[in-house]
Amino acid sequence: MPAPLQKIETNQALPDSVDAVVIGGGIVGAFAAYYLVRRGLKVALLEKGRVGSEQSSRNWGWCRQQNRDARELPIATKSLELWERFAAETGEDTGFRRCGLLYLSNNEAELEGWARWRDFARTAGVTTHMLDSAQASERGRASGRIWKGGVFSPSDGTADPSQAAPAVARAFIALGGSVHQNCAARGIETTAGRLSAVVTEKGTIRTPVAIMAGGAWASSFCRQIGIRFPQASIRSSILSVSAGAADLPDALHTAEVSITRRGDGGHTLAISGRGRVDPTPQQFRFANQFLPMFLRRWRSLAPGSAQGWRSGHETLARWRLDAPTPMERMRILDPAPDRSTIALTHQRACALLPSLTKTSITAAWAGYIDSTPDGVPGIGEMDSVPGFILAAGFSGHGFGIGPGAGHVIADLVTGAAPLVDPRPYHPERFKGTAWGKVADF
Repeated sequence: MPAPLQKIETNQALPDSVDAVVIGGGIVGAFAAYYLVRRGLKVALLEKGRVGSEQSSRNWGWCRQQNRDARELPIATKSLELWERFAAETGEDTGFRRCGLLYLSNNEAELEGWARWRDFARTAGVTTHMLDSAQASERGRASGRIWKGGVFSPSDGTADPSQAAPAVARAFIALGGSVHQNCAARGIETTAGRLSAVVTEKGTIRTPVAIMAGGAWASSFCRQIGIRFPQASIRSSILSVSAGAADLPDALHTAEVSITRRGDGGHTLAISGRGRVDPTPQQFRFANQFLPMFLRRWRSLAPGSAQGWRSGHETLARWRLDAPTPMERMRILDPAPDRSTIALTHQRACALLPSLTKTSITAAWAGYIDSTPDGVPGIGEMDSVPGFILAAGFSGHGFGIGPGAGHVIADLVTGAAPLVDPRPYHPERFKGTAWGKVADF
């Protein structure tokens, strides 16, 4: 079942030339296009299916600083400001609100890890509150349990995955940008070694800049132009329930299950980190680089099915620019959710929060989370193809930091002072066999 998503209508003609082409209409691509057009550039946003239809509408909706990798914390903090500013600038509603995020635990080691992160976050000006047993049990009173402790991050929040990317795309159009849905980018052309055009299924657009924000498709697209970008996708399954559960936290994480209040009064339910690894040709290609991550997460990851192979998003095949590509055969990645995970998630959620038994399941879906070996996105202009900027591998964090990522991309394109230091995100860190530093938190 597809994840809930607002649809926008677009029928704009493909431009002959623009200042920049953004490939991928998810939250990162939409915000990149928005910030570029605000700076006076002529921009085209290409989406092979529908805007926001893949992982940008299939996530929890959390916009957090809490427990971020040290490299991601600055962009996470800035993104929270940008979520708020976007609504003020445009009048569009992404569902964003700083409701605070609550973490509860009965595991001493987990609590110690959160305390270490709290101490680190203080050095970056981020406030997060450790909770003792009484405080945690009071905030988690809907569970009826006594908790050893927890953490509450008051300035963090959530946005609505069903409406965020479409809202940003509408704001982009209002500023003069053009959005082209059901229009796959097949590849690029170069002149004197520099990017000079993007070739789409509907024609060629001349441009000096292309931003690849294609999520789970990014690595296979990069392969077509000789760029090696290690990426692997995890199939994550979540569900939503109807309204009717009273007095629950807006956003709660526990080791057993996590919940998020939806705009319709219902809730999204998920088990953090749990997923299926669907074998694909690309996963075999990058197996050595992802082995450390898989070993760390072996308790929460399980072998998947052949649907990842059939979907074509992690193919090693080379495709032609004058013939249909895998992206045109699979307009929207809509993998089947893992039924055992859905059942377990619902069971755990109802056991943890009894008022959820008054609700019913309204939808269940899955999505492919595009990951890098170190769990931090790759953002930067590729040295081998000047003018080609990669923005992918957000490792399940892209929705929350989408505004900051889009702003940084616009900074790179226009030469403006960057919102945050972009160097820690540059994809060149994956050259060779190294997978980069893994965060302590």
